[in-house]
Formats: sequence, structure tokens, C-alpha cells
Amino acid sequence: MSGGFILVVDDNPTNLAVISQALRSVGWQVRIAIDGEDALSKVAQNPPELILLDVQMPGIDGFEVCLRLKANPKTADIPIIFMTALSDTTSKVKGLSLGAVDYITKPFEQQETIARVRVHLQLRHLTQTLEQQVRERTSQLSLALEELQRSHLQVIQSEKMSALGNLVAGVAHEINNPIGCIVGNVGAVNDYFAVLFGIIELYGQRLPHPDPEMLMALERVDLDYVRQDLPKLVKAMKEGGDRIKAISQSLRTFSRADTDRPVPYNIHDGIDSTLMILQHRLKANELRPEIPVVANYGDLPLVECYAGQLNQVFMNLLANAIDAIDESNQERTYEEIEALPRQIVITTELSGDREAVIRIKDGGKGMTEEVKQRIFEHLFTTKGVGKGTGLGLAIASQIIVEKHGGKLTVNSVPDHGTEFAIAIPVKS
Repeated sequence: MSGGFILVVDDNPTNLAVISQALRSVGWQVRIAIDGEDALSKVAQNPPELILLDVQMPGIDGFEVCLRLKANPKTADIPIIFMTALSDTTSKVKGLSLGAVDYITKPFEQQETIARVRVHLQLRHLTQTLEQQVRERTSQLSLALEELQRSHLQVIQSEKMSALGNLVAGVAHEINNPIGCIVGNVGAVNDYFAVLFGIIELYGQRLPHPDPEMLMALERVDLDYVRQDLPKLVKAMKEGGDRIKAISQSLRTFSRADTDRPVPYNIHDGIDSTLMILQHRLKANELRPEIPVVANYGDLPLVECYAGQLNQVFMNLLANAIDAIDESNQERTYEEIEALPRQIVITTELSGDREAVIRIKDGGKGMTEEVKQRIFEHLFTTKGVGKGTGLGLAIASQIIVEKHGGKLTVNSVPDHGTEFAIAIPVKS
């Protein structure tokens, strides 16, 4: 019985002695109770493997004891065998309807009593073993399902990022060629205009008194204004082209294809390219001024990593930081935000443990302890319907922990913002 015992409950000392002796004769441990109150007390202190329970007892009878035990989740599964008189059919039926598993009749027949007790002990042990096996199997299946879901979500996210990376890289390449041509030729165009203006000026010197038709043409053109404005236009075109080239380069950096192994990578290039792509979300709009980004970059060596996936993590954390600040600004006026802007601070450093540490802190509302405990769970999101999938931080954690052997932690206090910290080992 695995150290358990049988509890015999009867107010008749002779009955107690007879049945206890019979049970002990086959090696079972036996304890006795002399009435219902005594039985309930002993069961509460130390639940038995099985109970032999008399029906007719002073005070609380056997039926009431059975009813109370079955009503208690801690004792409901203990098998109860009623002890009744041979002719007491009503008591037998009532006892079974209350949850008893069997009954034995008085006067006791020793071999029958032992046989019935043995059968129900075996059934109890089989049930307990089966329940344990079911719990273990259920736990194994739950873990397997969770792992399958995690792998499935990661595959989906990886495929999405791979497709997006290929698209972005292709677009960046297509943009880069014509923009390179435009920017490269702006200087030559500027020189040509200078030559043309020089020739026009020379004509003016040689022909100080043009005919009326030429005078009308010069008045329509306003040559002096064109001479002053054209260099400004060319300069603006060059600056715009340089900006497009920078965006194109950022797209190519961000979408850098991963190899089957980590490669040396400049972490700061990844952060800068991500910020460039998110610039449209950082800049001012009708509701708020531009979100300031403070970059405190330390002296980091090249880090061996899966660059494309690491940039995906930066994108997720920075996009969440922008969301947090926008949410915290909803109850503030444009002037209040302008006077006291909430900013994003990015800090990098090489720790004493030879880890590249990247901290991304926002000035948002922060999060509660309950949210903080669940933030990296798959499918958990605090965003409204259609605004979040719950995949981002879970995937980000997998990328840092499983792919890079690092750590992704969060530190957040309500009304004091949130800081995510990435730590990636740096090989010597």
C-alpha cells in the first residue's frame, strides 16, 4: 500500500477487533475509529488508502461521514466500503448511491472481506497510477504542442522576414542605380549651368542694347532671379538624392541576408539603419513634435551574429518604444509635449563579461508587474485588436537567446518607462 493504511470505523469493540485482526493477518496496516467524529478527525489528519465504515453509529452515522468525505476534494477519491447487516438492503443501496464502492456484511466472513478489500486497493492503486500517467502524458503533449507552436510561429516569422528582406534588398538595389546616376550628374549639371550663365553674361557685355524681342524675353524670364535660384534648386536636388541613397543603404543594411553561421557585424550600423527606416514614425506630425532619439554608443567590437535577425529585434524594440511614447502622449497637448518631450535613449557598451550590451529605453507609461512577467509569451499582447500579434517579443527573445546565446531582459515601472536590454557574448 506504499506506506498507507486502512481505517476501520465501528462503535462496536468486538467488530473492530475481529476485522482489524483479519486485515492485519495479511500484512495490512490498520487504524481504528470508534465513531463518525473520530473518523473524520483521523482522515483529516492523515488520509487512509481505504475506509471500512459502519452504517449505524451514535452521533454522526456512516452515511453522513461518507457524504462529508465525498464533498471534500481532498478525501473524495478514498474508497469507502460500508459494513452492513446481511438483510439491510436499503442501507446497501443508499451507501452505494452516496459514493461507496462496495459493502461487506455482518457477521464478517474473513476471506470474503480480505478479497473485497484487496480488489479495491488494487483498483485505487491502478487508478492513481493511470492518473499519474495521464498527467505526465498530458504534460508531455502540452510541452510538445507549445514547442510545435513556437517552432511554427518562428518559421512563419522567419519566412516573412526573409521575403521582406529579399523585397527590400531588391527595391534598394533598383533605387540605388538611378539615384546614383542622378546624384553623380548633379555636379556636372551645376557646372554646365555656370558655363551657360557665363555665356549669357558675355552676350550681355557684347550686346549692351538688345532688340525689343530679346528685352521682352529677358523680362519674362527674370534672369537675375534664375541665376540666384537655380544653384539652390540643384543643391536641394543633390541633398534629396543623398537622402535617398542613405535610405537605400539603410534598407540594404537592414535586410542583410543571414548566412548559415554568424558573421562579424557592426551593431551600430544595424541600429542606425533601423532608425533610418523608422524615421517616418519619429518625425513630427499634427499631434506631436518629433520624438527625440539619443544614441550613446560605446566602443563595441564587431560582433559575430545573424545580422538580419538581430536587425529584426532592433526593429521590434524600437517600434514598440515609439508606440509606448505615442500612447503616453495621447493625454498631452502639442505644447506640453514640446515643452517636455519623451525620448528614446539607446545605449551600447562592452560589459566586463565580454558581452555587447544594447539598451533601448522609452519614456512611455511603463508596464505592470503582471504584464512584465508575460511580455515574452507567444501570442501575448497588450495592443488592441489588429494592432499586434503577440509574436514580436517572443520571436525577439528566441533570436537573442537561442540563436545568439544571449539574454533579453526588461526593466519597467509604471509611469517611469520601459528599458529592454540585449546582451550578446563577444568572442575574443
